[in-house]
This record gives sequence, C-alpha cells and structure tokens, in this order.
Amino acid sequence: MSVEAKTNRILPIGAIGLRGWVMIAVLAFLAVGPYTAHVLGQGFYLDLATRLVCLSIAAVSLNLILGYGGMISFGHAAYIGLGAYCVGIPAYYDYTSGFLHFPLTIVVCGLFALITGALCLRTKGVYFIMITMAFSQMVYFFFVSLDEYGADDGLTIDYRSEFPVVDIEDGVTLYYVCFVSLLAAIYIVHRIVHSRFGMAIRGSRSNEQRMRAVGYNTYAYRLTCYVISGVMCGYAGALLGNYTNFISPEMMDWTRSGELMFMVIVGGSGSLFGPVLGALAFLQLEDQLPHLIQLLGGAFGDLGFSELGQGIKDFSKHWRLIFGLLLILTVLFARGGIDGILKSIERRRRD
Repeated sequence: MSVEAKTNRILPIGAIGLRGWVMIAVLAFLAVGPYTAHVLGQGFYLDLATRLVCLSIAAVSLNLILGYGGMISFGHAAYIGLGAYCVGIPAYYDYTSGFLHFPLTIVVCGLFALITGALCLRTKGVYFIMITMAFSQMVYFFFVSLDEYGADDGLTIDYRSEFPVVDIEDGVTLYYVCFVSLLAAIYIVHRIVHSRFGMAIRGSRSNEQRMRAVGYNTYAYRLTCYVISGVMCGYAGALLGNYTNFISPEMMDWTRSGELMFMVIVGGSGSLFGPVLGALAFLQLEDQLPHLIQLLGGAFGDLGFSELGQGIKDFSKHWRLIFGLLLILTVLFARGGIDGILKSIERRRRD
C-alpha cells in the first residue's frame, strides 16, 4: 500500500480517539441542535448556530494557509466582505439569483486572491502579515467611499439569494445549507492536505529551500493554495451576507481578521477540526464572558466586597481585554489550542 493510501484510509471505530469523538459529537450537535431549538421556539440559538457555521468555514479556509502553509494572513476578512458584497450589490439592483451571486463571489475573490497573493507571497514573515493587512484595509476604505451602497452605514439586503429548489429565505433551510457547506469545506481541506499538492504546501512551510532543490515550484503551489483559501472564505462571506441581510465595510476590517486568527489559534492551527472548535469557543466567550464577569462581580458584592464587586461589574465592558489575555495564555501554555489539549489527553491515556 502506498503512503498516500495509508494516509487516506478510513480508521476503524476503535481508533478514532478522543479528538475524533469530540468532532463527531460537535457535528452531531450542529446537525440536530439548532433545529430542535427552532422547534422549541428558541430562534436565537438557530441564528447563533448559523453565524457559527459561517465563521467556521472562514476559519477553516484561513487554517489552510496558516496552519498547513505557514502563511499568516492578517487580511482574510477582506474575502468575507467581498463575498457579502457579491450578494448585496446585485440584490440592490434586483438581481437575486444565487446562480449569479455565488459564481460572482468565486470569480471576484479568486481574482483578488490571485492578484494580491502574487505580490504578498514574494515577501515573508512580518512583511507578509503587513501587506495582507494593507490590501484588506484598501478594500475596506474602498467600500467606505461608495456612497451608492451605504458607505460605512452599510447596505440592507432585502432578498436573499434565490435558487429553484432550495428556499434560503427560511432560516432553517439557510442553516442546513451553511452546515452542509461546512462539511464540504472540511472534506475539501482534508483532501487537499493529504494530497501530493498538500504535501508540497506543508513541505514548503517546513523547508522551502529544500523543496525548491528537489524541483518544486513552491511559489506556484503556495499561490494556488492562497487562491483556494480566499475563494472558500469569500463563499463563507456570501453565506454570512445572506444570513445577516445586512452588509457593511466593518465586515472586512482588520479586527475581523484578528478574530478569525483567534479562532484558528485557540482551536488548533494545523488541525482539521480545530478551527470549528475555535469558532465555537470564540462565539461562546463573546456571548457569555460579559455575563460571567457580571456574575463574578455580583458574587463579590454578596460576600460584602461591594466596591470590588461594582468595579468588576464595570470592567465587564472591557471583556475583550480578557479575550486577549486568554489568547496569550493559550499560546503560552496550551500549544496547539483546544486540539492540542485533546491530543495530550489522548497521549496520556495511551501511556
């Protein structure tokens, strides 16, 4: 059996391991949980799950170049914005066909990734990070200047993308379109990473000079990978635009790129399912962290430390600072993020 066949063969159930079972559990929950919440009248959780799945696709796309290719892009949110505007601008002119929106997203994001990637990939390290952020900010300010489409006030999408059979105006249908898209994105990345193309990308990350010495055009490989990642992220943006029914340049600000990077790093860069875990952790912290700080302040107040408790409650408005500290602690003490923690638990069980 060849090395590639061994890599791609399906493992028996007993060999799935803790990480595999966590992945199955999360996907099973995403498959039935949001629909159950909708049936029970808890539409908020359906909306939260839709946003989670869209951002997970974007994080998976970023992980392809960051985790496997070593390309630290700080401008990936630009593709989310471009994908969303490829839905919003045609809808503004009453062109609502999904067969226009999504192919347009692929073409626009692919061309943007090809042009910018051709320049960015001629640099390395901090220069690559800065130039990707610079291109993202250029796109951001370009859409801020477009008064026709709402400028920085944004643009409302009155009608979602229309398809002959699938009606994504229905929130449940839209969610499952996004969920199936996430499964497809994970599978595509899996196939890419374990193909000869993916081996070349990972080899370029480890030792680019050696890969060149054995005859690989690493620049072409990395550029192709960058374009694939940009298109996939743009597709996530098109789904997100349909979900929010509102788009604005804020979607492509550099802080959004930082959030995507947070998801990848916390979940586990270079792992197939890590970005999904990172997106789940990010949205849960974003939603629950201010309330947890408020509860902590209330607990101190009940213990008689009223001033300290009130100070903690007032600090809840600065919850993003705690966010940053958690990221620092993850990088310092939990190498590999959540996926790395699960991997270490698996290793201890085997030992």
